[in-house]
Amino acid sequence: MNLPKLQPRSIGLICLAITSIGWGVNWPAMKFLLTEWPPLFARGCAGVIAAMAIACIAACLGQSLHVPRAQIIRLVVSAFINVFAWMGFSTLSMRWLHAGQAALLVYTMPVWATLLAWPLLGKRPSATSLGGLALCIGGVGLLFGGHELALGVDKLPGVLFALGAAILFALGTVAVAPLALPPLTSLAWQLALGCAPMLMYGLLVEKPDFGAISPAGIGVMIYMTIVPMAVCYLTWFAALRRLPPATASVATLLTPVIGVGAAALALGEPLGGREAAAIGMTLAGIALAMRKG
Repeated sequence: MNLPKLQPRSIGLICLAITSIGWGVNWPAMKFLLTEWPPLFARGCAGVIAAMAIACIAACLGQSLHVPRAQIIRLVVSAFINVFAWMGFSTLSMRWLHAGQAALLVYTMPVWATLLAWPLLGKRPSATSLGGLALCIGGVGLLFGGHELALGVDKLPGVLFALGAAILFALGTVAVAPLALPPLTSLAWQLALGCAPMLMYGLLVEKPDFGAISPAGIGVMIYMTIVPMAVCYLTWFAALRRLPPATASVATLLTPVIGVGAAALALGEPLGGREAAAIGMTLAGIALAMRKG
């Protein structure tokens, strides 16, 4: 008799697990793809293909792709913040950073959302929020400690791109109201509007060598298009329909942990005591900053 009440939560948790694993594994996958194709072209190509696939799914499910005129400006702003900045800047950051380092910096987003809510919404951060920010900064500092700190100037562009992605996405979370569109329609348009400029820039400026991609690179490209762009966004929206937003948000903090672990296994990036402590401090800081009170 209790099964109907438990089933939606179980489905939501499964969807969150799929989202976190898919997005986390995508960090080292994207890092590998950067050795064969330029970053914005690769991300833009995957996003545009995913947008077309999601649009087809929406049409098959009977969801209209029409965007009311009143929603167009908000849609463009959302596409820039949620897709172009979030995906484009985080992708560029991996030119200078390890995939795990980029993941940890980008997923400081909840901390910045907490701080931005003060001037924009009048929600003053609590002592726990400020303590969380301190823990987060300490974790990032530990991540770049030792020999990494000596290379800080070389890594600065990557740090700025990763933090820019986090802060802009946080700004969108706090200041941009949800679009009055069906979820699949909203996602298809945001991916298309956000990724098409990346694809055009990649073709005109980065000038990819189409023959340079290996069979492994093609596999990564297919994975990035189907899993992180399409499937993970679909499971993310499905989870939000079945779980409280706070539960879903905290669960996404598994993504950078998976990203660091996957980068260590797939790319041989460092994963020792310092990295483990940095992960713990950063995730603890984000979780603490998201607490109320």
